Amino acid sequence: MNIDDYKITVEVTPNYIENQSDPNMGHYVFSYTVTIINDGKFPARLLTRHWIIKNSDGETQEVKGDGVVGEQPHLKPGEGFEYTSGTMMKTPVGSMFGSYQMIADDGFHFEADIPEFYLLAPGTLH
Repeated sequence: MNIDDYKITVEVTPNYIENQSDPNMGHYVFSYTVTIINDGKFPARLLTRHWIIKNSDGETQEVKGDGVVGEQPHLKPGEGFEYTSGTMMKTPVGSMFGSYQMIADDGFHFEADIPEFYLLAPGTLH
């Protein structure tokens, strides 16, 4: 078994949702679009997710659950799955990272890392 045979690439594009945010109330809403690509040699299913969400006050929130947006996508080699979700924060700056727990069709369990990305309201960083 070669661990490179079980490779999932995750790319994330965050977006600030201005019309749902209220900075005066410490209410910042972000969406993020995730693209999951099976770059391995075996079909695999996404079973669960684990997110770590941090705001600029140092507060951390953990989110765990089955699948993503109500689905547990099964990806053949070369296939991708894209979805959009969101989060709310008390600060205009934060970050997210985590992992997806996967199972290949041959029964091998592995994790797909979600690289850290930043949530930034416009005008917060110069």
